[in-house]
Amino acid sequence: MRIYRHIPELNSHAPCVLTVGNYDGIHLGHQKLINELIIQSKKYQIDSAIMIFEPHPREFFTPNDAPYRVTSLREKIEFFKLKKINRIYVIKFNDKFANMPGLDFIKKLKKQIFVKVLLIGEDFRFGKNREFGLKDLLKSDIEVSIVKDVEKNNKRVSSSELRKALSGGNLSLAKDLLGRHYSISGKVIYGEQRGRLIGFPTANIHMFHNRPPIKGVFAVKLNENFGVANLGTRPTIKGISKLQLEVHILNFSKDIYGHHVHIIFLKKIRDEVKFESIEALKTQIKKDIISAENFLKNYD
Repeated sequence: MRIYRHIPELNSHAPCVLTVGNYDGIHLGHQKLINELIIQSKKYQIDSAIMIFEPHPREFFTPNDAPYRVTSLREKIEFFKLKKINRIYVIKFNDKFANMPGLDFIKKLKKQIFVKVLLIGEDFRFGKNREFGLKDLLKSDIEVSIVKDVEKNNKRVSSSELRKALSGGNLSLAKDLLGRHYSISGKVIYGEQRGRLIGFPTANIHMFHNRPPIKGVFAVKLNENFGVANLGTRPTIKGISKLQLEVHILNFSKDIYGHHVHIIFLKKIRDEVKFESIEALKTQIKKDIISAENFLKNYD
């Protein structure tokens, strides 16, 4: 897999099948597009390619009102790599790109990325002020293939519906929309050792996005080990503004500092609350561990 941080020079690429989008969450709708991308790539015996934007356009236009990120850039690339996508274009979304006329974008797709087939969702828009759509693409000589939306419970599967499910702690619905459990990946780093001091050592996870749409205490799986995770601001010990992910791994004593891990969220146990004392917090953590263990006994 090759990763490009800019649109290449004229005629510098071989032909490809391309899809364009933010791919936040990589839910079932996104996966349908990716699977069709792979099919078309094999059919024409040309590269498969995905174009994504960094930052998310809404983070650029309205940074104070941007949606929570379901998936970090690294997590997206990890998923694309598993699918063996040939090329990933990570395009910097800035003033220049935001103001690019739609016709200029089409020219770049044709002449610089050498797109032979463009796969799009039913609501695809592009160009300055999202002024261009399907009818404009059909005027070009790029073959356009529309992939229909995926529905669950009579609703279109979308990143916004996924965010709602996660922020509401509905991990079962999130799993239905994703086709898998929701997870966050990151690196295990040294923390302040406060968990160890109160008798519950934790792995502190450096997340690659600091605004996930999920908070609270959860039963989780860290790689192949089960545990209890707190994703929040630690109001009892030392309140912080940035969300922090800590995992108490059950029956585990290995040193995993520096390891890249995946935390799979299985069940929400409770919301994060501020306790009046450390002792009250310790009592609640014991209850959380029991709740997680009872759930995990029946987990398959």
